[in-house]
Amino acid sequence: MEAYLFDWAELLLRWLHLIAGVAWIGASFHFVMLDCSLQPPQREEDRNRGVFGELWAVHGGGIYHSEKYLAGPRDRPLPERLHWSMWEAYTTGLSGFSLLVLIYWMGAETWLIDPSLNDWTAPQAVAASALVLAGGWLVYDLLCRWLGEREGVLAPVLLLLTGAVSWGLFQAFQPRAAALHLGAMLGTIMVWNVFFHIIPGQRRMLAEIRAGMTPNPRYGRIGKQRSVHNTYFTLPVLLVMISNHYPLLWSHDQGWLSLFLLAFAGVLIRQFFVLRHSGRRLWRLPLLALVVIGGLIAWLRPEAPAVAEPVPDAEALRILDARCVACHAARPTQPGFSQPPKGIRLETLDQAGMQAARIVQTVSSGYMPLGNLTGMTEDERARLLAWLRQQEENGSP
Repeated sequence: MEAYLFDWAELLLRWLHLIAGVAWIGASFHFVMLDCSLQPPQREEDRNRGVFGELWAVHGGGIYHSEKYLAGPRDRPLPERLHWSMWEAYTTGLSGFSLLVLIYWMGAETWLIDPSLNDWTAPQAVAASALVLAGGWLVYDLLCRWLGEREGVLAPVLLLLTGAVSWGLFQAFQPRAAALHLGAMLGTIMVWNVFFHIIPGQRRMLAEIRAGMTPNPRYGRIGKQRSVHNTYFTLPVLLVMISNHYPLLWSHDQGWLSLFLLAFAGVLIRQFFVLRHSGRRLWRLPLLALVVIGGLIAWLRPEAPAVAEPVPDAEALRILDARCVACHAARPTQPGFSQPPKGIRLETLDQAGMQAARIVQTVSSGYMPLGNLTGMTEDERARLLAWLRQQEENGSP
Protein backbone atom coordinates (compact mmCIF):
# COMPACT_ATOMS: atom_id res chain seq x y z
CA MET A 1 0.00 0.00 0.00
CA GLU A 2 2.86 2.39 0.79
CA ALA A 3 4.39 1.97 -2.69
CA TYR A 4 0.93 2.44 -4.23
CA LEU A 5 0.44 5.76 -2.42
CA PHE A 6 3.94 6.83 -3.45
CA ASP A 7 2.99 6.18 -7.08
CA TRP A 8 -0.02 8.47 -6.70
CA ALA A 9 2.06 11.16 -5.02
CA GLU A 10 4.62 10.97 -7.83
CA LEU A 11 1.92 11.14 -10.51
CA LEU A 12 0.20 14.19 -9.00
CA LEU A 13 3.46 16.03 -8.28
CA ARG A 14 4.74 15.32 -11.78
CA TRP A 15 1.46 16.60 -13.25
CA LEU A 16 1.68 19.79 -11.18
CA HIS A 17 5.34 20.20 -12.15
CA LEU A 18 4.48 19.89 -15.83
CA ILE A 19 1.54 22.32 -15.66
CA ALA A 20 3.52 24.95 -13.74
CA GLY A 21 6.51 24.48 -16.03
CA VAL A 22 4.37 25.02 -19.12
CA ALA A 23 2.98 28.23 -17.60
CA TRP A 24 6.41 29.51 -16.57
CA ILE A 25 8.24 28.68 -19.78
CA GLY A 26 5.34 29.98 -21.85
CA ALA A 27 5.44 33.31 -20.01
CA SER A 28 9.24 33.42 -20.28
CA PHE A 29 9.21 32.74 -24.01
CA HIS A 30 6.49 35.35 -24.53
CA PHE A 31 8.36 38.13 -22.71
CA VAL A 32 11.65 37.30 -24.41
CA MET A 33 9.87 37.51 -27.75
CA LEU A 34 8.21 40.76 -26.68
CA ASP A 35 11.46 42.32 -25.48
CA CYS A 36 13.37 41.34 -28.61
CA SER A 37 10.58 42.47 -30.95
CA LEU A 38 10.06 45.97 -29.54
CA GLN A 39 10.29 48.87 -31.96
CA PRO A 40 10.90 52.53 -31.05
CA PRO A 41 7.58 54.32 -30.54
CA GLN A 42 6.31 55.91 -33.74
CA ARG A 43 4.55 58.88 -32.15
CA GLU A 44 6.33 61.77 -30.44
CA GLU A 45 3.67 61.94 -27.71
CA ASP A 46 4.37 58.29 -26.83
CA ARG A 47 8.07 59.02 -26.44
CA ASN A 48 7.17 61.98 -24.25
CA ARG A 49 5.06 59.66 -22.08
CA GLY A 50 8.18 57.58 -21.43
CA VAL A 51 7.49 54.71 -23.83
CA PHE A 52 10.76 52.92 -24.53
CA GLY A 53 9.43 50.47 -27.12
CA GLU A 54 6.19 49.10 -28.53
CA LEU A 55 4.85 46.06 -30.35
CA TRP A 56 1.64 45.64 -32.31
CA ALA A 57 0.44 42.03 -32.52
CA VAL A 58 -2.60 40.07 -33.64
CA HIS A 59 -3.84 37.09 -31.64
CA GLY A 60 -7.06 35.55 -30.41
CA GLY A 61 -9.30 37.51 -32.74
CA GLY A 62 -7.99 40.92 -31.73
CA ILE A 63 -5.19 43.48 -32.03
CA TYR A 64 -2.82 43.96 -29.11
CA HIS A 65 -0.58 46.98 -28.47
CA SER A 66 2.22 46.41 -25.94
CA GLU A 67 4.33 49.26 -24.58
CA LYS A 68 7.47 49.08 -22.44
CA TYR A 69 8.44 51.79 -19.92
CA LEU A 70 11.84 51.78 -18.29
CA ALA A 71 10.80 54.14 -15.49
CA GLY A 72 7.00 54.05 -15.60
CA PRO A 73 4.61 56.38 -17.47
CA ARG A 74 5.25 60.12 -17.19
CA ASP A 75 1.67 61.23 -17.84
CA ARG A 76 -0.03 59.36 -14.99
CA PRO A 77 0.77 57.53 -11.75
CA LEU A 78 1.85 53.93 -11.99
CA PRO A 79 -1.27 51.72 -11.56
CA GLU A 80 -1.51 49.78 -8.31
CA ARG A 81 -2.68 46.65 -10.07
CA LEU A 82 0.26 45.05 -11.89
CA HIS A 83 0.63 41.50 -13.17
CA TRP A 84 3.57 39.64 -11.65
CA SER A 85 5.13 36.57 -13.26
CA MET A 86 6.63 34.68 -10.34
CA TRP A 87 4.29 32.02 -8.96
CA GLU A 88 4.68 29.92 -12.10
CA ALA A 89 8.42 29.78 -11.36
CA TYR A 90 8.00 29.11 -7.64
CA THR A 91 5.43 26.37 -8.21
CA THR A 92 7.63 24.71 -10.82
CA GLY A 93 10.61 24.83 -8.46
CA LEU A 94 8.75 23.57 -5.39
CA SER A 95 7.02 20.73 -7.24
CA GLY A 96 10.28 19.69 -8.91
CA PHE A 97 12.14 19.71 -5.60
CA SER A 98 9.34 17.67 -4.02
CA LEU A 99 9.69 15.08 -6.79
CA LEU A 100 13.44 14.96 -6.20
CA VAL A 101 12.86 14.31 -2.49
CA LEU A 102 10.10 11.75 -3.07
CA ILE A 103 11.92 9.68 -5.69
CA TYR A 104 15.66 10.20 -5.33
CA TRP A 105 16.09 11.13 -1.67
CA MET A 106 13.53 8.81 -0.10
CA GLY A 107 14.50 6.05 -2.54
CA ALA A 108 18.24 6.77 -2.55
CA GLU A 109 19.26 3.11 -2.35
CA THR A 110 17.24 2.27 -5.46
CA TRP A 111 17.43 5.38 -7.64
CA LEU A 112 20.43 7.43 -6.53
CA ILE A 113 23.31 5.24 -5.35
CA ASP A 114 25.43 3.20 -7.74
CA PRO A 115 27.54 0.81 -5.60
CA SER A 116 30.00 0.34 -8.47
CA LEU A 117 30.84 4.06 -8.29
CA ASN A 118 30.55 4.99 -4.62
CA ASP A 119 29.99 3.04 -1.42
CA TRP A 120 27.69 5.71 -0.01
CA THR A 121 25.01 5.47 2.63
CA ALA A 122 21.63 7.01 1.81
CA PRO A 123 22.29 10.15 3.94
CA GLN A 124 25.64 10.67 2.22
CA ALA A 125 24.07 10.39 -1.23
CA VAL A 126 21.27 12.79 -0.29
CA ALA A 127 23.82 15.28 1.07
CA ALA A 128 25.76 15.07 -2.21
CA SER A 129 22.52 15.65 -4.13
CA ALA A 130 21.69 18.74 -2.06
CA LEU A 131 25.25 20.02 -2.49
CA VAL A 132 24.86 19.84 -6.27
CA LEU A 133 21.79 22.10 -6.17
CA ALA A 134 23.15 24.61 -3.66
CA GLY A 135 26.71 24.59 -5.01
CA GLY A 136 25.56 25.03 -8.60
CA TRP A 137 23.62 28.15 -7.66
CA LEU A 138 26.41 29.65 -5.54
CA VAL A 139 29.08 29.20 -8.23
CA TYR A 140 26.77 30.53 -10.96
CA ASP A 141 25.74 33.55 -8.88
CA LEU A 142 29.35 34.38 -7.98
CA LEU A 143 30.37 34.17 -11.63
CA CYS A 144 27.56 36.53 -12.64
CA ARG A 145 28.54 39.01 -9.94
CA TRP A 146 32.24 38.75 -10.80
CA LEU A 147 31.98 38.94 -14.59
CA GLY A 148 28.99 41.28 -14.60
CA GLU A 149 27.66 41.96 -18.08
CA ARG A 150 30.68 40.55 -19.92
CA GLU A 151 28.54 37.90 -21.59
CA GLY A 152 31.23 37.09 -24.15
CA VAL A 153 33.29 35.69 -21.26
CA LEU A 154 30.48 34.53 -18.97
CA ALA A 155 28.65 32.41 -21.58
CA PRO A 156 31.59 30.11 -22.48
CA VAL A 157 32.57 29.83 -18.80
CA LEU A 158 29.05 28.69 -17.91
CA LEU A 159 29.04 26.27 -20.84
CA LEU A 160 32.33 24.68 -19.76
CA LEU A 161 31.15 24.57 -16.16
CA THR A 162 27.98 22.78 -17.19
CA GLY A 163 30.02 20.19 -19.07
CA ALA A 164 32.28 19.66 -16.05
CA VAL A 165 29.28 19.26 -13.73
CA SER A 166 27.72 16.77 -16.15
CA TRP A 167 30.91 14.68 -16.04
CA GLY A 168 31.10 14.87 -12.25
CA LEU A 169 27.49 13.83 -11.77
CA PHE A 170 28.02 10.69 -13.81
CA GLN A 171 30.95 9.79 -11.51
CA ALA A 172 28.75 10.18 -8.44
CA PHE A 173 25.25 8.85 -9.12
CA GLN A 174 23.35 6.31 -11.17
CA PRO A 175 23.17 7.48 -14.80
CA ARG A 176 19.47 8.35 -14.68
CA ALA A 177 19.94 10.25 -11.41
CA ALA A 178 23.00 12.01 -12.83
CA ALA A 179 21.02 13.24 -15.83
CA LEU A 180 18.17 14.35 -13.60
CA HIS A 181 20.51 16.30 -11.34
CA LEU A 182 21.95 18.27 -14.24
CA GLY A 183 18.44 19.47 -15.08
CA ALA A 184 17.58 19.99 -11.40
CA MET A 185 20.67 22.16 -10.92
CA LEU A 186 19.82 24.32 -13.96
CA GLY A 187 16.17 24.50 -12.87
CA THR A 188 17.22 25.56 -9.37
CA ILE A 189 19.37 28.33 -10.85
CA MET A 190 16.38 29.49 -12.90
CA VAL A 191 14.03 29.60 -9.90
CA TRP A 192 16.54 31.32 -7.64
CA ASN A 193 17.28 33.86 -10.36
CA VAL A 194 13.63 34.82 -10.10
CA PHE A 195 13.52 34.69 -6.28
CA PHE A 196 16.81 36.43 -5.43
CA HIS A 197 17.28 38.87 -8.31
CA ILE A 198 14.43 39.38 -10.78
CA ILE A 199 11.50 39.89 -8.38
CA PRO A 200 13.44 41.80 -5.66
CA GLY A 201 14.90 44.09 -8.32
CA GLN A 202 11.44 44.76 -9.72
CA ARG A 203 10.10 45.53 -6.23
CA ARG A 204 12.91 48.03 -5.58
CA MET A 205 12.36 49.61 -9.00
CA LEU A 206 8.62 50.05 -8.33
CA ALA A 207 9.26 51.49 -4.88
CA GLU A 208 11.57 54.14 -6.34
CA ILE A 209 9.11 55.00 -9.13
CA ARG A 210 6.23 55.42 -6.66
CA ALA A 211 8.49 57.58 -4.47
CA GLY A 212 9.00 59.92 -7.42
CA MET A 213 12.60 58.86 -7.93
CA THR A 214 14.38 57.78 -11.10
CA PRO A 215 14.86 54.02 -10.63
CA ASN A 216 18.38 52.67 -10.47
CA PRO A 217 18.99 51.14 -13.95
CA ARG A 218 21.16 48.45 -12.33
CA TYR A 219 18.00 46.58 -11.20
CA GLY A 220 16.76 46.35 -14.76
CA ARG A 221 20.12 45.25 -16.15
CA ILE A 222 20.52 42.46 -13.61
CA GLY A 223 16.92 41.30 -14.06
CA LYS A 224 17.30 41.31 -17.82
CA GLN A 225 20.56 39.37 -17.65
CA ARG A 226 19.10 36.68 -15.38
CA SER A 227 15.94 36.42 -17.49
CA VAL A 228 18.04 35.92 -20.63
CA HIS A 229 20.07 33.22 -18.90
CA ASN A 230 16.86 31.50 -17.89
CA THR A 231 15.59 31.38 -21.45
CA TYR A 232 18.75 29.55 -22.57
CA PHE A 233 18.42 27.05 -19.72
CA THR A 234 14.85 26.10 -20.66
CA LEU A 235 15.49 23.66 -23.52
CA PRO A 236 18.22 21.72 -21.64
CA VAL A 237 15.92 21.50 -18.61
CA LEU A 238 13.02 20.28 -20.76
CA LEU A 239 15.37 17.71 -22.31
CA VAL A 240 16.20 16.33 -18.87
CA MET A 241 12.51 16.24 -17.93
CA ILE A 242 11.84 13.75 -20.74
CA SER A 243 15.24 12.01 -20.77
CA ASN A 244 14.29 9.42 -18.13
CA HIS A 245 12.21 7.76 -20.86
CA TYR A 246 15.24 7.43 -23.16
CA PRO A 247 18.17 5.65 -21.47
CA LEU A 248 19.98 5.53 -24.83
CA LEU A 249 20.96 9.14 -24.09
CA TRP A 250 22.66 8.74 -20.71
CA SER A 251 23.10 5.08 -19.80
CA HIS A 252 26.34 4.33 -21.69
CA ASP A 253 29.95 5.01 -20.67
CA GLN A 254 29.95 8.56 -22.07
CA GLY A 255 26.42 9.47 -21.04
CA TRP A 256 27.60 12.75 -19.52
CA LEU A 257 28.94 13.89 -22.89
CA SER A 258 25.92 12.88 -24.97
CA LEU A 259 23.57 14.62 -22.51
CA PHE A 260 25.73 17.75 -22.54
CA LEU A 261 25.98 17.82 -26.34
CA LEU A 262 22.24 17.44 -26.85
CA ALA A 263 21.61 20.16 -24.27
CA PHE A 264 24.10 22.36 -26.16
CA ALA A 265 22.12 21.73 -29.36
CA GLY A 266 19.06 22.99 -27.49
CA VAL A 267 20.91 26.19 -26.55
CA LEU A 268 21.82 26.76 -30.21
CA ILE A 269 18.18 26.31 -31.25
CA ARG A 270 16.99 28.70 -28.55
CA GLN A 271 19.59 31.27 -29.63
CA PHE A 272 18.28 31.08 -33.18
CA PHE A 273 14.76 31.97 -32.05
CA VAL A 274 15.93 34.74 -29.70
CA LEU A 275 17.82 36.38 -32.55
CA ARG A 276 14.93 35.77 -34.94
CA HIS A 277 12.66 37.83 -32.68
CA SER A 278 15.09 40.72 -33.25
CA GLY A 279 14.91 40.29 -37.02
CA ARG A 280 18.17 38.30 -37.41
CA ARG A 281 18.09 34.80 -38.90
CA LEU A 282 21.34 32.94 -38.34
CA TRP A 283 20.53 29.62 -40.00
CA ARG A 284 23.96 28.27 -39.13
CA LEU A 285 22.78 27.88 -35.52
CA PRO A 286 20.00 25.30 -36.14
CA LEU A 287 22.18 23.67 -38.82
CA LEU A 288 24.99 23.22 -36.30
CA ALA A 289 22.44 21.84 -33.82
CA LEU A 290 21.32 19.30 -36.43
CA VAL A 291 24.94 18.31 -37.05
CA VAL A 292 25.41 17.72 -33.30
CA ILE A 293 22.20 15.68 -33.09
CA GLY A 294 23.08 13.66 -36.21
CA GLY A 295 26.53 12.95 -34.81
CA LEU A 296 24.99 11.73 -31.56
CA ILE A 297 22.60 9.42 -33.39
CA ALA A 298 25.52 7.86 -35.27
CA TRP A 299 27.75 7.69 -32.20
CA LEU A 300 25.19 6.08 -29.87
CA ARG A 301 24.17 3.35 -32.32
CA PRO A 302 24.38 0.11 -30.29
CA GLU A 303 26.44 -2.86 -31.45
CA ALA A 304 25.16 -6.37 -30.96
CA PRO A 305 27.39 -8.60 -28.80
CA ALA A 306 28.67 -11.70 -30.57
CA VAL A 307 27.19 -14.97 -29.27
CA ALA A 308 28.20 -18.03 -31.24
CA GLU A 309 25.31 -20.40 -30.60
CA PRO A 310 21.57 -19.84 -30.14
CA VAL A 311 20.48 -19.25 -26.54
CA PRO A 312 17.92 -21.80 -25.28
CA ASP A 313 14.57 -20.55 -24.00
CA ALA A 314 15.18 -22.20 -20.64
CA GLU A 315 18.38 -20.21 -20.11
CA ALA A 316 16.68 -16.93 -21.05
CA LEU A 317 13.84 -17.67 -18.63
CA ARG A 318 16.35 -18.42 -15.84
CA ILE A 319 18.08 -15.06 -16.38
CA LEU A 320 14.78 -13.20 -16.45
CA ASP A 321 13.61 -14.91 -13.25
CA ALA A 322 16.87 -14.18 -11.43
CA ARG A 323 17.57 -10.64 -12.64
CA CYS A 324 14.37 -8.99 -13.90
CA VAL A 325 11.17 -10.41 -12.43
CA ALA A 326 11.67 -8.85 -8.98
CA CYS A 327 10.50 -5.54 -10.52
CA HIS A 328 8.82 -6.63 -13.76
CA ALA A 329 6.01 -8.75 -12.37
CA ALA A 330 2.32 -8.31 -11.76
CA ARG A 331 3.20 -8.02 -8.07
CA PRO A 332 6.82 -6.87 -7.77
CA THR A 333 8.85 -8.11 -4.81
CA GLN A 334 11.47 -5.35 -5.08
CA PRO A 335 10.85 -2.74 -2.32
CA GLY A 336 9.52 0.57 -3.61
CA PHE A 337 7.57 -0.88 -6.56
CA SER A 338 3.82 -1.44 -6.49
CA GLN A 339 3.60 -2.20 -10.22
CA PRO A 340 6.05 -3.17 -12.97
CA PRO A 341 8.01 -0.20 -14.42
CA LYS A 342 6.34 1.11 -17.58
CA GLY A 343 3.87 -1.77 -17.28
CA ILE A 344 6.40 -4.28 -18.64
CA ARG A 345 6.02 -7.79 -17.20
CA LEU A 346 8.71 -10.40 -17.80
CA GLU A 347 7.31 -13.42 -15.98
CA THR A 348 6.98 -15.47 -19.17
CA LEU A 349 8.93 -15.82 -22.38
CA ASP A 350 5.91 -14.64 -24.37
CA GLN A 351 5.85 -11.38 -22.38
CA ALA A 352 9.59 -10.88 -22.89
CA GLY A 353 9.40 -11.65 -26.59
CA MET A 354 6.66 -9.09 -27.17
CA GLN A 355 8.82 -6.40 -25.51
CA ALA A 356 12.10 -7.57 -27.08
CA ALA A 357 12.97 -4.30 -28.83
CA ARG A 358 12.41 -2.19 -25.72
CA ILE A 359 14.30 -4.59 -23.46
CA VAL A 360 17.26 -4.71 -25.84
CA GLN A 361 17.59 -0.94 -25.59
CA THR A 362 17.72 -0.81 -21.79
CA VAL A 363 19.69 -4.02 -21.20
CA SER A 364 22.33 -3.30 -23.86
CA SER A 365 22.88 0.19 -22.43
CA GLY A 366 23.54 -1.27 -18.98
CA TYR A 367 20.72 0.77 -17.44
CA MET A 368 18.73 -2.33 -16.52
CA PRO A 369 18.64 -3.98 -14.09
CA LEU A 370 18.35 -0.67 -12.25
CA GLY A 371 21.68 -0.02 -10.56
CA ASN A 372 22.31 -3.72 -11.22
CA LEU A 373 20.55 -4.44 -7.92
CA THR A 374 20.09 -8.07 -8.91
CA GLY A 375 23.72 -8.60 -9.88
CA MET A 376 23.41 -9.46 -13.58
CA THR A 377 26.79 -10.58 -14.96
CA GLU A 378 28.15 -9.42 -18.29
CA ASP A 379 27.85 -12.98 -19.64
CA GLU A 380 24.17 -13.10 -18.60
CA ARG A 381 23.62 -9.70 -20.22
CA ALA A 382 25.16 -10.90 -23.51
CA ARG A 383 23.22 -14.17 -23.44
CA LEU A 384 19.88 -12.44 -22.70
CA LEU A 385 20.49 -9.88 -25.45
CA ALA A 386 21.29 -12.67 -27.89
CA TRP A 387 18.03 -14.44 -27.03
CA LEU A 388 16.06 -11.19 -27.36
CA ARG A 389 17.55 -10.54 -30.78
CA GLN A 390 16.61 -14.06 -31.79
CA GLN A 391 13.02 -13.13 -30.95
CA GLU A 392 13.26 -9.94 -32.99
CA GLU A 393 14.60 -11.89 -35.99
CA ASN A 394 11.90 -14.52 -35.64
CA GLY A 395 9.11 -11.99 -35.19
CA SER A 396 8.72 -12.71 -31.41
CA PRO A 397 6.81 -15.69 -29.96
